[in-house]
Amino acid sequence: MPRYLPEPAFRHDYTPKIGVLLMNLGTPDAPTPQALRPYLKQFLSDPRVIEIPRLPWWLILNGIILNTRPKQSAKKYASIWTKDGSPLLLHTRNMAKLLKGQLGEMGLRDLVVDYAMRYGNPSIESVIGKMREQGVEKLLLLPLYPQYAASSSATALDEAFRALTRLRNMPEVRTVRHFHDDPGYIAALAAQVRKHWQYGQQPDKLVMSFHGVPRLTRDKGDPYHCECQKTGRLLAEALQLRPDQYVITFQSRFGRTEWLKPYTSEVLAQLGKDKTGSVAVICPGFVGDCLETLEEIAMEGKETFLSNGGGEFRYIPCLNEDPQWITGLAAIVKNNLSGWLEKPAEDGRARAARAHDMGAAR
Repeated sequence: MPRYLPEPAFRHDYTPKIGVLLMNLGTPDAPTPQALRPYLKQFLSDPRVIEIPRLPWWLILNGIILNTRPKQSAKKYASIWTKDGSPLLLHTRNMAKLLKGQLGEMGLRDLVVDYAMRYGNPSIESVIGKMREQGVEKLLLLPLYPQYAASSSATALDEAFRALTRLRNMPEVRTVRHFHDDPGYIAALAAQVRKHWQYGQQPDKLVMSFHGVPRLTRDKGDPYHCECQKTGRLLAEALQLRPDQYVITFQSRFGRTEWLKPYTSEVLAQLGKDKTGSVAVICPGFVGDCLETLEEIAMEGKETFLSNGGGEFRYIPCLNEDPQWITGLAAIVKNNLSGWLEKPAEDGRARAARAHDMGAAR
């Protein structure tokens, strides 16, 4: 296997382009045990995701988890799968398409906008290769995680950098680390909540459920917990909520170690036992609906709340293709392209002349 991937055929008459790559978590190709096994193996083999010694974990993963969990997970995925495929894949694809259009309306028509998945397809390496073939010489990497975590944003960037090391002619690269307190993102979240409230009264409690991570990662310096708290505080301020009207929680625990608290499942159970009349749940850590929102919260969370005596349960969808969110995302992109946009690209004729001069000088 060659060390470097083949370079696109060089042409003197092309204009170098700026690329924007949206990166999301990923999804299996189908809601079946056969498709879940390689997906889970790739995901759970990532040392950014599972921070325990490799040998014991390899034995646990290959000896137990991959022989039991694919079947269990396949049932969950099947419950949220659409006729067009994975919700996360569809929303991410649509975001990229709409972002391209929004940037075009802002006068940025020559950008190459695409999407990729950290785990599963389309892979980050394959999409970066495709963007290079389209003439991308400046690349903005944008993980679609509002709050930075080593197990989400960092591992997506890791994979992008690994792909870049296989290129002989590497593009200039910039990264977006997070956007947890971005005004456009917060405003879009608040508008999504208000829009949902128009269909009913404001609930007794708004639960802001973020994806959980092991508590140990916070102790080691991961800023994720603090960024979730800030997002929650800013959203509450935008909605003019009192402290007793909302609660920040964490979902998706895995294993026996302690994760960030309070746990969403336990909070919903307690709200049910307290006979809370109405609860609404939003997941600000996800910009697109996926298994963790549609199955874990909208289905399992609802069952937990109602079975413990709660009243009305409402799930507020993620931002997905919301126009205000796409506008905010475009602003994030434009801000991070500052300097690249102001510097005019060398046109094809100028490049051809420069190449001719270089050849004549030899």
